Amino acid sequence: MNFLELLNRTGLIGAHRGARYIAPENTMRSLKVSVGFCDFIEIDVQLSSDGTLIVIHDDTLERTTNVAEIDEFKSRKPYKVSDFSFKELSSLDYGSWFDGHVEPLLTLSETLQFIKENALFLNIEIKDMHTFFSDGQVVSAVLKEIQDWQVQNKVLISSFRHEYLSLCKERLPDVPTAALVQEKHTENLLEYLKTLKVDACNMSNELADKENVSNMRKAGYGVNVYTVNEKTRAKELFEMGVNGIFTDNLDLFSNIKI
Repeated sequence: MNFLELLNRTGLIGAHRGARYIAPENTMRSLKVSVGFCDFIEIDVQLSSDGTLIVIHDDTLERTTNVAEIDEFKSRKPYKVSDFSFKELSSLDYGSWFDGHVEPLLTLSETLQFIKENALFLNIEIKDMHTFFSDGQVVSAVLKEIQDWQVQNKVLISSFRHEYLSLCKERLPDVPTAALVQEKHTENLLEYLKTLKVDACNMSNELADKENVSNMRKAGYGVNVYTVNEKTRAKELFEMGVNGIFTDNLDLFSNIKI
């Protein structure tokens, strides 16, 4: 089964940044803990200053690393990810902020190797980096990793920067894409999604209503909703026809334990 076939189903559970209520988000530990308790895993990727794709959500490092404790980095506020080299990023601790246990940097390459070895599905969210890198540079880097690991059938690419999605379809049309939407839907939404050539829409919980979900599903688009941490809301969404939800708390849906 490939990711597009997966998106034909409903009741799907996506591990948002891995099992982030149980392990530090976007680390290998958060991925490993989620295995067997979700239908797919979601991660965020950004480029280091020298072009390596790393797995991290924020565009700054302070919340989820020990960067502010490192003397040589104290003058580099606000600690933007794009200002640090891969070597510098690799020297940081990505886990102690969560539970005191040191965790190393996770790269996209390591993540793709992991999903390939474990036959998992992965939603790669490309963070908006257009102020630091060209769209072509970002998309080329992501697609190269996907091709190098031969996981085209196991991934879904999403982004709030929809220009990335159009480029992905031009360069690797067989890899499914999803438009991320947060505050409001674009006018003539179905036509807009058609112009992007996306396969799905990943919308915020606040935007998900019966009419929009029904219209998108009838038009052939997959619909996934973030971030859903209540069972009652998940039930409502699945009854609307939503394909999948992203959750921080896998324990609510699968009784996952450490």
